[in-house]
Amino acid sequence: MKNKKALLAMRVTAAIVTLASIYLLAPWKQALYYLYPLPSSMEGVVEEIIEQDIDGVIVYIKQKDKPAQMYAAGWHNRQARIPAYPQALFKIASIAKLYDAAAVAKLVADNKLSLQGTLSDYLPELGERIQFADSITLEMLVQHRSGIPNFTDHPSFNWGESSLDVMSLVLDMPADFEPGEDYAYSNSNYLLLQTIMTAVLGYSYERYIEKVMLEPLGLTQTYFSVSNVPSSQLMSGYHVGYEDDFKFLDQGYVATAEDVGIFVQALNDGTLFSEQESKIYSSLYEYEHTGWVLGYISVVKYHPALDATVVLFINTTGEETILYRDILYGRIVDLLAKQKSPAH
Repeated sequence: MKNKKALLAMRVTAAIVTLASIYLLAPWKQALYYLYPLPSSMEGVVEEIIEQDIDGVIVYIKQKDKPAQMYAAGWHNRQARIPAYPQALFKIASIAKLYDAAAVAKLVADNKLSLQGTLSDYLPELGERIQFADSITLEMLVQHRSGIPNFTDHPSFNWGESSLDVMSLVLDMPADFEPGEDYAYSNSNYLLLQTIMTAVLGYSYERYIEKVMLEPLGLTQTYFSVSNVPSSQLMSGYHVGYEDDFKFLDQGYVATAEDVGIFVQALNDGTLFSEQESKIYSSLYEYEHTGWVLGYISVVKYHPALDATVVLFINTTGEETILYRDILYGRIVDLLAKQKSPAH
């Protein structure tokens, strides 16, 4: 069954619409959402998106001195007809980079890593396999200024395959640019950072993140692989035009919206860090992120004016789903602002 699904998943890659085309050629129907009046309730905002070929939605909102608000609509599992629920686990994709960057900041503060240390210093075996390895610093890796090609852009990369040795796709490849001379988002950077952290620690970087961040924050519903979670609790992931459920693909961190929200709140208000760690992180990386893997798109941000952390999970990819994510997220924030207004 998995082989069959994997083969079907491989066909999905050719159907994935690029982000550029989504934004440049946004259909008028989706654009009209910007003009629609806001529903009077958050439930209404969440429900309206389900009408647009979106299978399931989860929203988490936490404002200061208020209980967390959690909403869900659509399907947790379309085939089994299980309704979406807010406590479900979800693949958070590149949101995980916030966790990895925070771990780097902590290790730098603890003198376990140096931001000016090079890739060759930490992984000498790659010195001849990655161009400019002796000039690429950890700081450049964190900030996507290394010039190392992004393995997800390689012609042989397939979103429908989770057992591929992705690092092999960029070894011995020419750099996109000289280190520090430009910016280009590259998942290869963070795969290398994970490898470096594990090498320096002498144990897995995942255990380090658990020990210094997840456990102190009480985050018990954050995992590093789908193999570590009960399958029934993981929200199904779909791609427009396909019946397959892509949750079996092992592609990165898994967490609940609440766990992600608590982590990002702590990242933004400084409770995750010591004063020194906070200074290091603020010089390194961002405080919000989006995520995309096959079947799963997400976004998390902290909004200072509202003193609110908002997490959005959507378990459908393809066609205009990223546009819908951005529209829905904007409407959630707009309604929060409206509710906060004294005139409301």
